[in-house]
Amino acid sequence: MNGLQKALTASLRLCGTRFHVERDQALASGRPALFVSNHQSMLDIPILGALLSTHYLKFVSKRELARRWIPSISYNLRRGGNALIDRGDRADAVEAIRRLGREEVAGRGVSAVIFPEGTRARGGVLGPFRPQGTFALMAAAPDAPVVPVAIDDSWRLLKDGLRPVPFGTRVRVFIGAPMERSPHEDAGAVVKAAQARIEEVLARWRGDPADQGGP
Repeated sequence: MNGLQKALTASLRLCGTRFHVERDQALASGRPALFVSNHQSMLDIPILGALLSTHYLKFVSKRELARRWIPSISYNLRRGGNALIDRGDRADAVEAIRRLGREEVAGRGVSAVIFPEGTRARGGVLGPFRPQGTFALMAAAPDAPVVPVAIDDSWRLLKDGLRPVPFGTRVRVFIGAPMERSPHEDAGAVVKAAQARIEEVLARWRGDPADQGGP
């Protein structure tokens, strides 16, 4: 699956996409973790999968993406042990997320990515976090640290629905320091801290004068 994600990310580079990555060195390669990220595009999945390939990522994703024929993404979601959820069935969705944390993260030592906004942001605007799924994932994998992830401008890649991918788009990705867990933690405080870090990074990027002219 990593090969598919890397191939799709490489194809974006052929379209002139530039990736600017900030990665905290405290994150140990291959250590199981729970990556909590904002969400702008379905292409966030292969981008993060390629950048974090040593963590063998599993994703929490809506079921519809797995049913479509989206190169690399749909196949990976169907066959890769990810949590595919129906947002209209909350109980089933939470149980699928728990199973991902229990069987894949805690059981097999891989990592998981969850997008607490629950849907892709329009125009890159950060939406409110819906933390129930994140709480379920944290409870099922209590030893895995939470890692805040911010991604920006990936929405521009699909603003015309792949017809075509805009040439020369810059996508920024921030992979933060792992937030270690404790048996008596306040899960809500951990998620709020991750959200605050994402908001801080997005505000810093968007305040950069170099950003004012678009991609």
